[in-house]
Amino acid sequence: MDYAEKALELHAQLKGKLEIKSRISLKNKDDLALAYTPGVAQPCLEIQKDVNKSYSLTRRWNTVAVITDGTAVLGLGDIGPEAGMPVMEGKCVLFKEFGDVDAVPLCIRSKEPDEIVHNIQLLAGSFGGINLEDISSPRCFEIEEKLKGICDIPVFHDDQHGTAIVVAAALLNSLKLTGRKMENAKVVLNGPGAAGTAIIKMLLSMGLKDVVAADEYGIIYPKRKEGMVKHKAELALLTNPRHLTGSLADALKDADVFIGTSVRDA
Repeated sequence: MDYAEKALELHAQLKGKLEIKSRISLKNKDDLALAYTPGVAQPCLEIQKDVNKSYSLTRRWNTVAVITDGTAVLGLGDIGPEAGMPVMEGKCVLFKEFGDVDAVPLCIRSKEPDEIVHNIQLLAGSFGGINLEDISSPRCFEIEEKLKGICDIPVFHDDQHGTAIVVAAALLNSLKLTGRKMENAKVVLNGPGAAGTAIIKMLLSMGLKDVVAADEYGIIYPKRKEGMVKHKAELALLTNPRHLTGSLADALKDADVFIGTSVRDA
């Protein structure tokens, strides 16, 4: 099947994969008065007295915002917020179909971390959680960290934490099938961006001792000068216990596991 052609046909036919449906019917004036004015004033007043009642008197408890700036969209890179909307809609479909969680796609026209953080902070009162999606590295780390410090709802970066969970599960199964132990495995990861960094940190927390990270400049180590942005400098202190230097090919010698999270041709 030509998925690209068929997907384009599907999206053109549907004109969007999401819609909003009411959970109640409006058959008469009493229904209308309960769902809207004047009856709706009472739950508003209850929430005014206790904002936590917004979780029990509205759909907020089961609603997540899926937010992107369109800078790192599913292998396509920086294609812009509007072009990222089909992916955000798709993620919202996954939330609903697999978890019965309502999700709303929000594509922000900004690449400034502080501006993105501020906009999400202002919207947080409408949601029970924030799912950050397809935001480029290293900006994604700053955005997530700041949001977790100022928001009173959970903040999840799918490209980091979701990918790390899946890779961890795959590695556990692989080790079991091959009779290896986590603490004895030699792992090489190419592409320590958002996903790669989170994968490394999660595997280390699970008992992995020997992981080497490599990027377009080669193996990461503390005294390397090229491309050592903040998160890579931090990784250099956590990884490469055998103090290797050189290229990805050098890192792969005698390795048990290879994890690829780099961009194409890197």
